[in-house]
Amino acid sequence: MLTKKSIRRNFLFQLIIASASLIFIFSSFLYYYIENSIYDEKHQELLELAKNITTNQSLLHVDADSSDALLGIEIEIIQIKKLNLDIDLYESNRNGRTFLTLVYPFNFEELSYLKITKEVTHTKKLLDKILRYIFIINIVGFVLVILYAITLSKMLIVPIQTISARLSNMNEHLMKPIKVEELPEEFEPLGSTINHLIARIQNFVKYQKELFIGTAHELKTPLAVIKLKSQVTLLKKREPQEYIDALKVTIKTIDEMNIIVSNILNIGRQEGAQLEKPTEVDLINILKTKANDFKLLAEHEGKTLEMDFKPDSFMTTLQVSLLNQIVQNFLQNALKFTPKEKSVKLKSSICETGILIEVIDEGCGIDDSVDLFAPFKRQGNKSGVGLGLFLAKSAADALGADIKIKNREDGVYGTIASLEIKSKPSCKIAKSFNAKSI
Repeated sequence: MLTKKSIRRNFLFQLIIASASLIFIFSSFLYYYIENSIYDEKHQELLELAKNITTNQSLLHVDADSSDALLGIEIEIIQIKKLNLDIDLYESNRNGRTFLTLVYPFNFEELSYLKITKEVTHTKKLLDKILRYIFIINIVGFVLVILYAITLSKMLIVPIQTISARLSNMNEHLMKPIKVEELPEEFEPLGSTINHLIARIQNFVKYQKELFIGTAHELKTPLAVIKLKSQVTLLKKREPQEYIDALKVTIKTIDEMNIIVSNILNIGRQEGAQLEKPTEVDLINILKTKANDFKLLAEHEGKTLEMDFKPDSFMTTLQVSLLNQIVQNFLQNALKFTPKEKSVKLKSSICETGILIEVIDEGCGIDDSVDLFAPFKRQGNKSGVGLGLFLAKSAADALGADIKIKNREDGVYGTIASLEIKSKPSCKIAKSFNAKSI
């Protein structure tokens, strides 16, 4: 029920201990305050009486209206050989009765002192009764604190139980976001995080289904072509050249199937890359290296690859293989759909959340109504399996980055593929300085 790992158990234990300590401390202070107040009043009465006797030679002050203060009073004059100027007050018990005694200087020349004794048995019994009442109140208060702590702990875990119940009833076919507005304010960040996770899971399930269906469809079609061509070829005897042509078609179809299988294997490799330990790198240097690799390819195809990198350096921590996969896909698509004598630009710039990487081409543009990040989605008349952007989206999700593709809005046909990496740059100079200082 309430194990050692239970947050509720720890909360109950700490709340009960804290409340019990507070009740004990408050009750102790209250009792000692009452006791000291009563004894101070009795001390003051005895002191006033001693002053009146010494100064006015009277038991009471001339202005006193009542003689109640004299009840239970014993007064005597004692001799003390040694001069003692201090006023002494002490409590004593005789025959089950309690007395409060004051020794007050009376005549210094004769070394005489007033010894005034007052019975305070009833006062002592009253204090004992008050102490018992406080003890009973403490027990009742402690029980109420336990009940309050149990009730409060149940109230605090209700939102967690609600979230757990919602999540336990979910499956891949029924995944609904949690209504954050119904949660207490303290649990709203948790609800938002869970909703974000649910959205990612829904995306993953959707893409996985599309991937399986698309893979089956993409592999089924070339297999049907191979089977049909083989059956037609075997219907009758043919010339050797016709057999060669049929085999060439079969080999071409098998090559297309190999491309599909390779891309599917890349998905598995990418999932492994997501588990790689992030390393600190200069992102700008990675972009420059990738741009130099594709610059020769662009020139070979009669196209231009432009570069615009800002800032000069941007140190961050991430999985380099995932970043390479995204940038490579952006550049491959841009060069594929950009006509000869046109240009592709790879640029970077600082944004509010980190750094923005963009690949801008002069191709045919995209259809905004199509989800290009879904598997096997293709546009244009160029060859391809349609898994590149799906892999890029998965890699971006693993990096915690935002990936987008949109049409250019500057009057030129083409697209802008962007990757927004949410990361603050680390200071390279400061690290070097600290290393030298050490």
